[in-house]
Amino acid sequence: MSKNSAIGGKLQWRKLIRKLSPYTIRKGIRYLKHYGVKEFWIRLHERFEPEEVPYGPWYELYRPDGKELEKQRKARFCYEPVISVVVPAFRTPETFLRQMIDSLKDQTYTKWELCIANGSPEDMDMDRVLKEYADRDSRVRYKNLPDNLGIAENTNEAFAMASGDFIGLLDHDDLLAPNALYEIVKKINENPDTEVVYTDEDKVTMDLGEHFQPHFKPDFNLDLLRSNNYICHFLVCKRTLVEKTGGFRREFDGAQDHDFIFRCVEEAKLVAHVPEILYHWRTHKESTADNPVSKMYAFDAGKRAIEAHLKRCNIPGTVSHTKDLGFFRVQYPVQGEPLVSIIIPNKDEKDTLKACIESIRSKTTYSNYEILIVENNSTTDEIFAYYRELSKEPDIRLLKWGKAFNYSAINNYAARRAKGDYYLFLNNDVTVLSEDWIQEMLGMCQRNDVGAVGVKLIYPDNTIQHAGCVIGIGGIAGHMFVDMPANRTGYLHKASLIQDMSAVTAACMMMKRSVFEEVCGFAEELSVAFNDVDLCLRVNQRGYRVVYDPYVSLYHMESKSRGAEDNKEKVRRFQTEIEYMRSHWIDILKKGDPYYNKNLSLTKWNYSLKPFADTGKKKG
Repeated sequence: MSKNSAIGGKLQWRKLIRKLSPYTIRKGIRYLKHYGVKEFWIRLHERFEPEEVPYGPWYELYRPDGKELEKQRKARFCYEPVISVVVPAFRTPETFLRQMIDSLKDQTYTKWELCIANGSPEDMDMDRVLKEYADRDSRVRYKNLPDNLGIAENTNEAFAMASGDFIGLLDHDDLLAPNALYEIVKKINENPDTEVVYTDEDKVTMDLGEHFQPHFKPDFNLDLLRSNNYICHFLVCKRTLVEKTGGFRREFDGAQDHDFIFRCVEEAKLVAHVPEILYHWRTHKESTADNPVSKMYAFDAGKRAIEAHLKRCNIPGTVSHTKDLGFFRVQYPVQGEPLVSIIIPNKDEKDTLKACIESIRSKTTYSNYEILIVENNSTTDEIFAYYRELSKEPDIRLLKWGKAFNYSAINNYAARRAKGDYYLFLNNDVTVLSEDWIQEMLGMCQRNDVGAVGVKLIYPDNTIQHAGCVIGIGGIAGHMFVDMPANRTGYLHKASLIQDMSAVTAACMMMKRSVFEEVCGFAEELSVAFNDVDLCLRVNQRGYRVVYDPYVSLYHMESKSRGAEDNKEKVRRFQTEIEYMRSHWIDILKKGDPYYNKNLSLTKWNYSLKPFADTGKKKG
């Protein structure tokens, strides 16, 4: 670092320190104690990195204008359900209470009722405001509870007041966007089986002057829900479903909504998602990541909510907290000791293959596996000498593929000769980092609902090469968080959370043999590119989940500059593979990846916001 750079860095930190309030400094000290110096430094950098597309100005362009809102007020739906918005209120400041109720009165969809259970009847100002609104509008109803029963029981009292077809959950000091109920009813009309709907959300300062920290969510993602209550706000459920599931449970206070959501989605015919910012969570900007340890009761309740969900679903699993409290890890135990067939294509590359094999041998604690190396037109003496060494190993088999390179055909050829009930497709240029990597993938892959499992891959310089794939990134599909330091967790910790995705890379991917055969293996028309993406999409199409599991990590020695399509033949082949994907998967390419969000960039790999001009929305 130059002297000028060092001086500049010091000046930046001095400016930052001058801006810090005593509150923020105290919070920083608490975080330092919780995370330790190394983890604290990583999170500090993530917290203060500037947004590529600033959210505040974006939101001002994004929110519907008066013309659009008026158009919604005149709209009519075939099915117009009454939505009961339930609010457990307790000592709500008058300004917040009025703004919350006004956000209902401003709705462009008018068939709603507001059911407020007031847990602080001694608060005369609250009583006066509630009576004022109830007298003016028959849709506003409230009940003074004799005592504060806690958030779960207060909410249940509000549930009992509801007479609508659907019930929405709203906190007493938060706000709904004026088009919230309109968008919910629009989504319900798209499919009559819809029983649960949720929306995207953001945070807003106490004075409503600034919107920040948007949460752009995927469509229903069970494994992400087991990692974190990503659904949160705004949640709307069919009233009969709420009655069936029994409302909130006080033993889960602190995570009562997470527990409630699990019980609803377990029973719902269809869970739908509206990818629009329709809920505004009021909070102090500097307190959005407050002292985590002070809320340990809530995090413990969240852990128990996941455990109760797994038990109801008859799924064995161990739930644990992560360093980022409020985010969880579920480990699924291996059932029995099935044979895993590790399939590795290879051409020459003796040192690369040797590093891969030796990492498997030295790191792997799972014992029941075989390795199939598929030799493809090697020419060097040293690789054949190494093959002769390997042939002495009883659990290594050498196969020969004498035709031209075709990744799909090579792996299909090996799979037909494999003996295992699980295939582990592996590149020759990866090295294993996690000792329990096979157990972790296998426990996940043995679940009845899972067809394939992918992992986190890291470049030798300790940046991320793969943290799941998103359809549409870069045109067809791309890896997430490419080049981000591997010790960072990324947007809402997604690089470090187990979650369902549309695709993962086959550089390290486990599949059930039965599912692989059901979808007829890799498409041999895709000899180089997108074959793993296409395979995963067909797995999804058959109703199986493709899971990204970051608790398995491997070094991927692939050069960052690898893969230039630098001659006519390669360019022609690549264009043919692009056309294959477009012709076979045009629906998802047009509609967008359900495990992503239409408001996020398709040219960046870090869940950054799509510039407003690229959203397709028009103003005025």
